[in-house]
Amino acid sequence: MPSFLVEGGRRLKGTICPQGAKNEVLQIICAVLLTQDEVTVQNVPDILDVRNLIDMLANLGVKVKNTAPGCWSFRADTIDRSYAESMDFVAKSAGLRGSVMLLGPLLARLGHATVSKPGGDKIGRRRVDTHIKGFQALGATFVLNEERGYFELKADKLKGTYMLLDEASVTGTANIIMAAVLADGVTTIYNAACEPYVQQLCRMLVRMGARIDGIGSNLLTITGVRELHGTSHKVLPDMIEVGSFIGMAAMTRSEITIKDVSYQNLGIIPDSFARLGIQMEQRGDDIFIPAQEHYQIESFIDGSIMTLADAPWPGLTPDLLSVLLVTATQAKGSVLIHQKMFESRLFFVDKLIDMGAQVILCDPHRVVVIGHDRQFPLTARRMSSPDIRAGIALLIAAMSAKGTSRIDNIGQIDRGYQNIDGRLNALGANIKRED
Repeated sequence: MPSFLVEGGRRLKGTICPQGAKNEVLQIICAVLLTQDEVTVQNVPDILDVRNLIDMLANLGVKVKNTAPGCWSFRADTIDRSYAESMDFVAKSAGLRGSVMLLGPLLARLGHATVSKPGGDKIGRRRVDTHIKGFQALGATFVLNEERGYFELKADKLKGTYMLLDEASVTGTANIIMAAVLADGVTTIYNAACEPYVQQLCRMLVRMGARIDGIGSNLLTITGVRELHGTSHKVLPDMIEVGSFIGMAAMTRSEITIKDVSYQNLGIIPDSFARLGIQMEQRGDDIFIPAQEHYQIESFIDGSIMTLADAPWPGLTPDLLSVLLVTATQAKGSVLIHQKMFESRLFFVDKLIDMGAQVILCDPHRVVVIGHDRQFPLTARRMSSPDIRAGIALLIAAMSAKGTSRIDNIGQIDRGYQNIDGRLNALGANIKRED
């Protein structure tokens, strides 16, 4: 397993472009199964999770072609049903959390879908009840094979219905939408996730011939159609990477311009970093972050400690709390980080504590960070990346620390960030990849 050797204390300078959004592209690639026509997708990030999902589609019989850097064409005119029901397919889906979003398209297209119980990050339970209940409401039958560890869904024909989701799950909403667009009748989804990624999926499906009303809200009305057609689609910039670069600039006292961020789709992310005292300037569709020696965490109006918590869109995405947490370690002041969704995502803070950060883990969901105001810089350590988002947070910590750190298990970082070492080295970082 490769590792990063990271020389800390280097200031960065220059311009960087965010990659295509990982969380969007996984949905979009699954959706190509809904039509026999060609679908082209642009701004596809070259990351491990995306490559694995494209390989799974190719094994299903989808004609896949990389036509240019970041541009792929897909044609699912035939799907190998026997492979879709094989244990090899189930085994390949086990290591890829995004494979769960194949359920909806396969169920709609073939009337049958089988995938492994979810794999991916070790950040706590990632239940799929919302997905399954949605499919059952559409008329599918569900079987969980505990012994062999896979889900199986069957439906002769899906039928539209009203459903109230028990949680505003992004992947659950996307999965149900993809099943409903080819169902008979009208499907109403209330408490739907309305993240930009879901909006992008809906708009792509509409261009393919789907009928979806309420895009951008938590109430979607989908009128089923007989078939969908081909289209082209461009993936949004990755908002998580944009936020990661903002935190990285502050921690390393660097002057950075982040290009083409799709600012209107960042939601509350810039404001959340501003609450840590980080200065930034919107320049058209770019974000300029000046070099800052100090940044001070705000307090609430009544003087109480600042709290940053994740929430459904347009609230703060949980994927950025790890970056906000590590960025706060060198701010002036204190902040409570409340991670509501995943009970194991904050456990990486023990590595920050080893580096000298003043962090109190209150419980699996809450952390208090006491900012050093750079009076006690972090010190280099050897550590291991437990998941994608903690991995980038540890990389940011190592880039600001005194000495050279080693980060093992960087395959987790590669799952979500394309050529991150090469792109940051172009700005002046010193990150060496070691196999």
